Amino acid sequence: MAVNSTLDRVFVLELVRVTEAAAIAAAKLVGMGDEKAADAAAVESMRNEFNDLDIKGRIVIGEGERDEAPMLYIGEEVGTGNGPEIDIALDPLEGTTIAAKAMQNSLAVVALAEKGNLLNAPDVYMDKIAVGPGLPEGVVDLDNSVADNVKAVAKAKNRPVSDMLVCVLDRPRHEQIIKEVRECGARVKLIGDGDVAGVIDTTNPKTSVDIYMGSGGAPEGVLAAAALRCIGGQIQGRLTFRNDTERGRANKWGITDLDRKYSTEEMASGDVIFAATGVTDGTLLHGVHTSEDGKRYTTETIVMRSASKTVRRIQTEHDRAIKLS
Repeated sequence: MAVNSTLDRVFVLELVRVTEAAAIAAAKLVGMGDEKAADAAAVESMRNEFNDLDIKGRIVIGEGERDEAPMLYIGEEVGTGNGPEIDIALDPLEGTTIAAKAMQNSLAVVALAEKGNLLNAPDVYMDKIAVGPGLPEGVVDLDNSVADNVKAVAKAKNRPVSDMLVCVLDRPRHEQIIKEVRECGARVKLIGDGDVAGVIDTTNPKTSVDIYMGSGGAPEGVLAAAALRCIGGQIQGRLTFRNDTERGRANKWGITDLDRKYSTEEMASGDVIFAATGVTDGTLLHGVHTSEDGKRYTTETIVMRSASKTVRRIQTEHDRAIKLS
């Protein structure tokens, strides 16, 4: 299949190297209880790998804004400066708490798109609802009640409401959502962190997750939308603001309609490449493991492209004594 795009297929493997490096760097600190140290290690490794790529890269979803993040901040330029203009969304360590506690589903995540095709979302919260592929467009909507959304998906899947499993971040702010899901007769899967993996779980029959609901980081919403562009499914998001400072962040990045609902394609359009490497074992990927002799790391990565609809799982062995390449 011929794909007419600025993103050459070579970027697929280049992106794998980027997420592998970040995952390995973070994995060395898994279980140490230090979220900031693990995140910093992933950030540094990811940044170094990006700067070896022949791209004019711009971070549109990163570790925060420049005055808050010393590396991989929103607006930072990466790459050699030679090559195509690329927008980048990333989370060097999705699930910092998970990694610090050696729990499931911590990932190193990156999405690439041609310039202007990723939502330049501020680092605020986003209300989200997502479902997997094969369902009617608009089957769920943020403006519908929890019960109506659950019943609509059950009807579309021709299954009883009691079969529905809704994935929700385990946070006090979600008590009402959890209550309403159970009151309508559906079930709840609570996760401690990692809502990119939570959204992607709606596409994997092995997880039994039918719907993702709740609020989480806007950056993770854009990354999840990039993944769904590649493998199918729907996500709808609406930015939420707790104070005037956060509203000012939105204005800074050109967002004036603060109540707008964003569709999957409004968050990630055009040709998109998404890659994630497991840091800890989870429903999506195996984490980084060390060989019995201590000389090698093994990683597992999923890399996807929207234009060609390819999904690759790549298992790699790395010699601990040699720099990644």
